[in-house]
Amino acid sequence: MAFLETRGLIKAYGDNPVCRGIDLTVEKGSLVCLIGASGSGKSTLLKCLNLLEPVDDGEIHFDGEDISIPGLDPQRVRQRIGIVFQSYNLFPHMNAMENVLLAPRRVTGQSREALRPEAEALFKRFGLGDHMTHFPDQLSGGQQQRVAIVRALAMRPEIMLFDEITSALDPELVGEVLDVLRALREEGMTMVLATHEMGFARELADKVCFLDAGVILEEGPPEQVFGAPKEARTKAFLSRVL
Repeated sequence: MAFLETRGLIKAYGDNPVCRGIDLTVEKGSLVCLIGASGSGKSTLLKCLNLLEPVDDGEIHFDGEDISIPGLDPQRVRQRIGIVFQSYNLFPHMNAMENVLLAPRRVTGQSREALRPEAEALFKRFGLGDHMTHFPDQLSGGQQQRVAIVRALAMRPEIMLFDEITSALDPELVGEVLDVLRALREEGMTMVLATHEMGFARELADKVCFLDAGVILEEGPPEQVFGAPKEARTKAFLSRVL
């Protein structure tokens, strides 16, 4: 069984269906890239995987458990499935370290002092060792996004979801955030990434899924999806972005 899997996932907002029966499988230690035009369902799918949005129908299985059943405690799942968005969502009145320690302190009940060594190691690992006491408005966009990733990793997740995390960055800052993803990839972190960075997806993804109108229209290894797409909609999308 796949580490993370959706079966017939359906999600609508009022009369607007966004996910129309998505079947997705994510193997442990793999990187799956979701590509497609804005409005194709990528962000909503990620929010459903993290239980930020309840599904209307279908199932989500994580590590052998159906996590889409009503009444399930979402916090228990979110500790294991981290998510990072394109907006950094850092608290402006807290410095970088305080932003990172907030959730682990609340969830585990441990003190700042007990959690700080591991957090410091994460900051240093991703080139932020000199910025732990800086406030968000003292950091560049790329640095803020890296702090947001460190904040998610501080919860020790087993899988990470990334929703267009480079789309709000200036082009020269994109590379430093993608380098973080490369490092996580090398360490074997399971990841699902919605992205417009086609070069990154082509280089590092194990599987690429092209979403169109709320369904996965085509999926496969990057060399197949980018090099020999089968669907006309996939070809049309790639011709615009490559």
